[in-house]
Amino acid sequence: MVPQLRGLERRFSKELVVLGVHSPKFPQEKVTANLRKAVMRLGITHPVLNDTDFNVWRLYGLRAWPSMLFLDPQGKIFGLHEGEATTDALADVLTEAIREYDAKGLMDRRPLPFQLEREEPGPLSFPGKVLADEKSGRLFIADSNHNRLVIARPDGEVLEVVGAGKATLEDGPFSKAAFNNPQGMALVDNTLYIADTENHAVRKVDLERKEVTTVAGVGSQSLTAHTGGPADSVAISSPWDVAYKDGRLYIAMAGFHQIWELDLAKQRVTPFAGSGAEGIVDGPKAQAQMAQPSGLSIGEDVLYVADSETSSVRAIGLDASRDSVRTIVGVHLFAFGDTDGMGTVVRLQHPLGICSHDGILYLADTYNNKIKRVYPRTQSAAAYLGSGKPGNEDGTGPFASFHEPGGLSVAGGKLYIADTNNHAIRVADLATGQVTTLQLRGLRE
Repeated sequence: MVPQLRGLERRFSKELVVLGVHSPKFPQEKVTANLRKAVMRLGITHPVLNDTDFNVWRLYGLRAWPSMLFLDPQGKIFGLHEGEATTDALADVLTEAIREYDAKGLMDRRPLPFQLEREEPGPLSFPGKVLADEKSGRLFIADSNHNRLVIARPDGEVLEVVGAGKATLEDGPFSKAAFNNPQGMALVDNTLYIADTENHAVRKVDLERKEVTTVAGVGSQSLTAHTGGPADSVAISSPWDVAYKDGRLYIAMAGFHQIWELDLAKQRVTPFAGSGAEGIVDGPKAQAQMAQPSGLSIGEDVLYVADSETSSVRAIGLDASRDSVRTIVGVHLFAFGDTDGMGTVVRLQHPLGICSHDGILYLADTYNNKIKRVYPRTQSAAAYLGSGKPGNEDGTGPFASFHEPGGLSVAGGKLYIADTNNHAIRVADLATGQVTTLQLRGLRE
């Protein structure tokens, strides 16, 4: 709901005050320092209260994320909405309320003092995903909060910057194109596909012609799941990652709790797996349930999914004999933690990134501030890198530290990590487990 609230704050800048109340589900979200990072990452410009113990939640009898309470100028509740809603629908409610309270002489349009906190991240700002390509010797970085892509060599030498940095949707040459919180990427020959999350679109970067175009989505969010259609004329919802195989681009459609596929030849986008219901249910693709899938990786005839809200890893068969979704590790929507082991013993906490390499899944266990190794055959998981405490230290194995890593990619014996809250790309040597920080050269903010 952050983009919708942002639109309301612009439209009713003198009449509306937004107060955010954060009632956290995950333990990592209870820490105020982590909440502060999230506020910066999401570009929130209103005060946010950390309702750690759900006191405000219970006081108002809330039941769902998100919920919106409407208070009149005297502080009395005049409405409650549970779930998502469009900016226009909410604006209709506010317009009528403002008209009523103006007639009663209750509206006060004097500005309220509020000191907005800011963070100066450096050359990168909350990078969400990273893609390493060994064949071409290139590293693609989703510089998410700078609304651009950075192309570099593995040694950190910057080759190109794609995007002007404006948070909007605009096709065109690298210098003029615009993204809004880009995330996951997939490279097909010399074409890069990007999940342009807050534009609710999939973009295509022609790396030879240096042009950006939109291949799926219309730039606005669909709040209801649907059956898809022509890729350039249907609205989609919060694509978070993409993966390619055999002419099809698979899309982690976090907003729909589904995986979608884009047939590149037919230019049609349709649901691939997941009913749209939020949960963790295995079975045939159309009946299975997922919850905010946010990371994808292709294995041998398998699509692996970091299913973030269920703190699980899922596998989807890509051949006719395995037309189903199964859970590798994970239990249900409210089973999370930091426990290694096998089967239902394993606990993760909101993983966002996944990478399949040599039969092992490398997982960004985001809210545990760790990189883990998951073994599909034995349905087991084990910590690989990171102390578990938020930090920014290089080192070997558990002596390194991260802060909510969100994306992973392997190339040339190295694991590249988008260390989101540290505004950095970290590099782990797969032979030694040594973690270093990539120093980008030639990149300006």
